[in-house]
Formats: sequence, structure tokens, C-alpha cells
Amino acid sequence: MTNENESVRSMVLGDVEVIRVVEWRRPFAPTSGMFPEATAEVWKDNEDWLAPDHWEPESDRAVLALQTWVLRSGGRTVLVDTGAGNGRERPGMPPFHQGQGDFLGLLARAGVRPGDVDVVVNTHLHVDHVGWNTVDADGEWVPTFPNAQYLVPAADDFHYGPDNAYGNGLEEVDRLIYEDSVAPVHRAGQAVLWDGHHRIDEHLTLESAPGHTPGSSVLRLVSGSDRAVFVGDLVHSPVQILRPSCNSDACLAPDQARASRRRILGRAADERELLIPAHFGGAGAVEVRRESGGFALGPWATAGPKTSG
Repeated sequence: MTNENESVRSMVLGDVEVIRVVEWRRPFAPTSGMFPEATAEVWKDNEDWLAPDHWEPESDRAVLALQTWVLRSGGRTVLVDTGAGNGRERPGMPPFHQGQGDFLGLLARAGVRPGDVDVVVNTHLHVDHVGWNTVDADGEWVPTFPNAQYLVPAADDFHYGPDNAYGNGLEEVDRLIYEDSVAPVHRAGQAVLWDGHHRIDEHLTLESAPGHTPGSSVLRLVSGSDRAVFVGDLVHSPVQILRPSCNSDACLAPDQARASRRRILGRAADERELLIPAHFGGAGAVEVRRESGGFALGPWATAGPKTSG
């Protein structure tokens, strides 16, 4: 579980404040199931630093965080992904089914009220990235952030939406996720679909990085001499930096996911972009280095407690 003192932390990159809001951090899933292409040896060989922040050796479970990144950029407040939400029907997904968390309370501790949010970025439309897009208002799902523009990858909106029979009929839960967390944003006129590249402001740009889902995307931050890239689920575990050919079990297009991962990791290493994945436990961000034809981890980023809005 997450220590309350660690649930809201911040750092500054150039002119952008980056606030990490963590709902929970816990051993999540067996590594053999979540990362079927990663051998047991890669976990054991790196146990000295993977445990306990990224791996629980006793249960052989990957340690993940459910979190949102809040960016204060150019006078606006931007949320990157919105977690899993409360009170959702998520059959077959025990960690997210009928969940009850204090996400809005954590945002308040970060100095953010729902009406303050100007932009919501959904890096992709999986269950744990769109849940707090909406809240239940007397039995109706409505946008949580009434003044926000919601940036939704067009390819994911098509794939998971009704025009493609809710994820090509793969899972009933895909329909539920879209209907309670995405469709209400469309009905409110707050959804903006984009493809390829989308500039948010002078510091922030969205870029397609498909494979995990058809519309998976990354958010690049450039401010002064600082660089960062919020990679969503392109990387779930540091093991995927060491072994970029290893997908998670949720990657819909495995070859495309590998290509996107290698491309983004390569650019992060070459341009010294701080890599900020959606679900890392421990320190949430790390530098990447090229090494022996592959990649290695550089220094972890440091963030301090968020003490005021």
C-alpha cells in the first residue's frame, strides 16, 4: 500500500511543475503472466534493485502504482491519465471492480479542484487510464472536470467505441469502460480526438506510439534544458528497458508495441528525456542510457512532498 506522505509529490522541469498523485502501490500480478516474454533470470539477476519497488520476489509479482501526473504548464493544469475510478462494473478485473478510492481527495492535496483542470490527457483507453474521466451524478456518468478539454487518441476511440463494436467484440468490459468513462465526455462536447501529433502548449506535445493499443500515445515535455516523456503503458516495468522486446500481456499488436518501445527509449536516451511511465513503483521516473547495443537505467528522478497548491 502507499504511504500517505508519498502519495502526492512534485518536481519542477524547466517552467513546468510535475506532480505525482499515487492512488495505490502494490504487488499486482505474477511476472510470468504479465510479462510472458521476460525470463525468470532477468528478474533474479536484477533483484538487488528491482526489489522491493518493482518486484516482490516472494510472490514473483510485479509491483505497480496506480497514479496520475498533474502538470502545471503555461498557466494551465493538465492531467495525464485518470486512474480506474470509483463504483465501476469491471467483470474479470478484480483490482478495478467496484473500486473505492480517494482520488479527488489526493488531487485536492495537490491543490487541484475539478473545476481547475484545463486539459485531461488519456494516453490510451484502458481501464486504469480513464476511470476518473467521469463521476456518478445521481445515476448518470458525467465529466469529472467540467471545464476541461479531454484529449483522446482517435484510433483508440474508434477501436473501443461503438463503431468498432467496442473493441472488436474482444471483451464485454471494453464496452463498459467506454460507456461509463469515454462516451459521457463525448456527450458533454468535451472530447477532442487527435492522431499523429497534437500540441497542447509551448512545452507539451502528444505523439502517437501505437502497439499497446491502436492509439497508444506519449506526451513529450520540453522546457528550457529539461526534457521528459510520459510513456503511458509503453513500459510497465524497468525490465522492459533492459529487454525492450518484452511486451506486457495487454499489448494488442506485439510487433508494433516493440517498435514503438525501442523508438521512444532510443530517443529518450539520445535526447536525455526523463522517462516517466504510468505505473512504476518506487521513484516514478528514470533516465535511460544506451549500453552494449541496448538500454540501461540511468539515475532515478527525485521528487519531494507536495506541501501547497
